[in-house]
Amino acid sequence: MKKYFSPSRRYFVALVLLGTLFISFGFVDRYFEIAKNLDTFASLYRQLNNRYVDEVDPADLMREGIDAMLASLDPYTEYVPESDIENFRMNYVSKQYAGIGATIYTNAAGKVLIAEPYEGFAAQKADIRAGDEILSVNGLSVSKKNSREVTELLKGQKGTSFKIILQRPGEAKPLEKVLTREKIFFSNVPYYGLLNDSTGYIKLDKFLENAAPEVRDALIALKQKHRITSLVLDLRGNGGGIVQESVNIVNLFVEKDQPIVTQRGRFEERNIIYKAAFTPVDAQIPLVVLVDKGSASASEIVAGAIQDLDRGTIIGQQTFGKGLVQQTLSLPYNALLKVTTAKYYTPSGRCIQALDYAHKNNDGSVSKVSDSLRTEFKTKGGRFVYDASGIYPDIAVTEKSYTNISYSIMSKMLHFDYATQYRAFHATLPDARSFKLSDAEYQDFVRFLQNKDYRYTTKSEKNLQELKNIALKEKYFESIKTEYAALEKKLLDNKKDDLARYKDELKEILEEEIASRYYFQRGELEASFKTDAGVKEALRVLQNKKLYATILNGEGPYKTIGKPVAFVKANAAPVKSTN
Repeated sequence: MKKYFSPSRRYFVALVLLGTLFISFGFVDRYFEIAKNLDTFASLYRQLNNRYVDEVDPADLMREGIDAMLASLDPYTEYVPESDIENFRMNYVSKQYAGIGATIYTNAAGKVLIAEPYEGFAAQKADIRAGDEILSVNGLSVSKKNSREVTELLKGQKGTSFKIILQRPGEAKPLEKVLTREKIFFSNVPYYGLLNDSTGYIKLDKFLENAAPEVRDALIALKQKHRITSLVLDLRGNGGGIVQESVNIVNLFVEKDQPIVTQRGRFEERNIIYKAAFTPVDAQIPLVVLVDKGSASASEIVAGAIQDLDRGTIIGQQTFGKGLVQQTLSLPYNALLKVTTAKYYTPSGRCIQALDYAHKNNDGSVSKVSDSLRTEFKTKGGRFVYDASGIYPDIAVTEKSYTNISYSIMSKMLHFDYATQYRAFHATLPDARSFKLSDAEYQDFVRFLQNKDYRYTTKSEKNLQELKNIALKEKYFESIKTEYAALEKKLLDNKKDDLARYKDELKEILEEEIASRYYFQRGELEASFKTDAGVKEALRVLQNKKLYATILNGEGPYKTIGKPVAFVKANAAPVKSTN
């Protein structure tokens, strides 16, 4: 029996075939363009190397070309030559190497000093302290070497030993130490502990290998040993890392099969929906996530999922806004390409990418997505959230800032030098949480600063100088120079009192630095708790069950999170005219 196509069916088939033909031609054209441009580039590269008037380095020339090409895309797509693979792994995979477990820096006088020994590793176990000056390594003087060169001398094969000569402030003779290099591993969770009798705290500063198991172990330890009833997860300053680690961390707090993040790129078949794959450790414990403008990428996946699923409260500042996903691809000669392959979307469907790299300005700069173009989404419980701007906190906390005098003292490392002196004259220190610098000790610090250079310019001085410049330009200065001089003198007289005026702020800085000399990284963190606005706000929310529920239920001011001004104007009801 014959079968016939109806006219409409033949028309449909023709359209499908025509569409397929156009797609095929599209692919052919694209691959032809790639092949043509590769041929052109190779020919150009060859001719430059053979014909250019001066000798050129082929590797340097190629690297310039690669870097220029990638610079036209986004800052996260990068070429990694074989020589940089170790540093790449340290930054993006796992922070571990063989060494002594200490950071170093070169001070203004050109001396190489121990900046920070890490607790539990070779340097700390040998009683090497922050502030010790390195004189030589295995008999090789470091007097003319920079920090990078000295770091390479300290690294080496695990199990190998070497001699180091140090000069400790306050000691008459140099110290000689024999150290054995060991595997140095930087935990993703540098600290966990208690904020009070019932509230746990976990500091997560990166999302490299084993981040999720480390958070899980910390959470279980806090629950079993301390019976915590609430938790603060601190992601401030955490620039991200491995996506799967962030997914598994969210899974610790949400039920199995909950959506956590979706990854979407150019090709639909490569899109991935990440869901909670295992039973959570605790899906009910009241949770606060601390974020700031340094929280990016994987940190925003965690904060965004917790917020969109109404699982916890986000406290802090608006996050960075990096919603791009990178994949690492192998290249010839053991090189790598880290390339942006997708954007990620939180459970509500929003992408939090703030900068639009696809539409650069004429000068090559990149702008944030306009408020008027941002879209409104809903969390699981119906709260309103918005895309293209990072994660807005449920409760905003003002970013910590310092006065000019504090910035000057810290930039010149004078707080570091005073802590070194303090450690030399104080063998022990009370618990870091309770340690407070006395007024007498603060006056000792003031005396320490005498004859030290910590010059700084206040905002008032800058504005006064700007006034003078304008007055000179407009030829008014001659008529006001007497008043100007009097005001300038008054400002300088007041500036002399800054050490007293900002005593509380400077004492906090000193207390944290001094605590680190006795209790290392954990001491510095614990000393900061008493003045940490984010921690204080987290405790306030967690100790008020009604407030915590109000936030997650989206009642009152908590119904809408971070609505942009332009969005409000664009969606405002029209004003009715009356006659």
